[in-house]
Amino acid sequence: MAVCDFIISGARVIDGSGKPSQQLDVAVERDRIVDTGDCSHWHADSLIDAQGLVLSPGFIDSHTHDDLAVFKTPELPFKISQGVTSVIAGNCGISLAPLKPQTALPAPFPLLGNDEEYQFPSILEYRKNWDRSPGAVNIALLTGHSSLRLGHMSNLEQSADPSAIAAMRGALKEALQQGSIGLSTGLDYPPAAAASTDEVVQLARVLHEFNDALYVTHMRDEGDALLEAVQETLDIGNQAGVPVVISHYKCAGPANYGKSSESLAMVDAAVSTQQNVSFDVYPYTASSSSLLYHFVKDAESVLLAESTPHPECNGKLLDRIATDWNCSLPEACERLYPASAIYFQMDEADLERIMRHPAAMIGSDGIASMLTPHPRLWGTFPRVLGHYVREKKLFNLETAIHKMTGLTAHKFALKERGEIKVGNYADLVLFDPETIIDRASFEQPAQICDGVKSVWVNGQLSWHDKLSTPARNGRFLTH
Repeated sequence: MAVCDFIISGARVIDGSGKPSQQLDVAVERDRIVDTGDCSHWHADSLIDAQGLVLSPGFIDSHTHDDLAVFKTPELPFKISQGVTSVIAGNCGISLAPLKPQTALPAPFPLLGNDEEYQFPSILEYRKNWDRSPGAVNIALLTGHSSLRLGHMSNLEQSADPSAIAAMRGALKEALQQGSIGLSTGLDYPPAAAASTDEVVQLARVLHEFNDALYVTHMRDEGDALLEAVQETLDIGNQAGVPVVISHYKCAGPANYGKSSESLAMVDAAVSTQQNVSFDVYPYTASSSSLLYHFVKDAESVLLAESTPHPECNGKLLDRIATDWNCSLPEACERLYPASAIYFQMDEADLERIMRHPAAMIGSDGIASMLTPHPRLWGTFPRVLGHYVREKKLFNLETAIHKMTGLTAHKFALKERGEIKVGNYADLVLFDPETIIDRASFEQPAQICDGVKSVWVNGQLSWHDKLSTPARNGRFLTH
């Protein structure tokens, strides 16, 4: 009789492929799934009765800013409690590595950490630190365009000249050789706003030298110039010949509500020509980032998450703060900074249309460093499964799980992950489909969800009955 570490028996298994669920046993030995189906011929050290529960691959958070959080909070309760077993970090052009800044960090770099915490001049140094102190979940790193600019340009308010582009191409190539999985941009943020399309194309062409490396972008505009930004993104992917992922896909500002139909049609047209395009989305109609006036103008209302110079204003609406101070909104933003905010700027109909799209992956875009984070940090995945699947019936459970697992693993080329099948790594989540729901709110964002029973990372039980285990079994993922 074959021997394994444990068997999960009687669960409704949703394997992450998008196919219908099945009643299966799943056997795990060390860090791998060794059998599925009838596992009665296996002898297991532990037999887990999962009757009435769903077993799926561990969720892959396709859009995070967890570069530093995995070291500062290695147990990562805000991720593992949701069933997340892998995260993609280094998004929006800001990555903790490779960067050791010589000057003060401009927005939005402080969202990750302070100046002293950017201490990884290479991906290799980051990986060495990870090996010494791994986190509870797996991590894959993108290389940030803005980080490259900050490291190789003295003036960020202009497009890079040929020598700066050559230096950044060299640094990006080294990062990819050391394990980065792609390039991210944040063209809507000050450090990269002056970058020309050609600058980005020349950097993205480096990706073509590496199998599966991809271009991930917080586009140049998500509001009035959304369609132009989508076209620029598609052009960059075409000219560089690389896969494209659009970050936190949205239509920002009341004047742009409804534009998702037209912008998604552009994605569909590109896909029909065999261009590899996908995007991530979070299940909320509010975003969160640094407090910058050019984001404020697209929002119906703005909630101050936290301000370094004026913490007494945390949790207040920006309009109210400006009224109390008898000043304009731009002046209030300037006085409050360094600060972060939550922007109510999206329409529910757009959100649902975007989430339903076959190219949509689920990503939280959560920011762990914020004292008052957006509830997406703790609630993204259970919110999709509880609110949008069970309550609103936006799509079925198999489709939702695919958007959180198999689709994401495929797009980011995370091999042997994202599906429950023999030989794959045992990243697994066991949950109750009748009770899973987010509890995080804008008023109380740091709330553990309901319905997640157990989570395994590389075969080790890492979360059980709303408590972390001592396991820190996450791995650094690369191509």
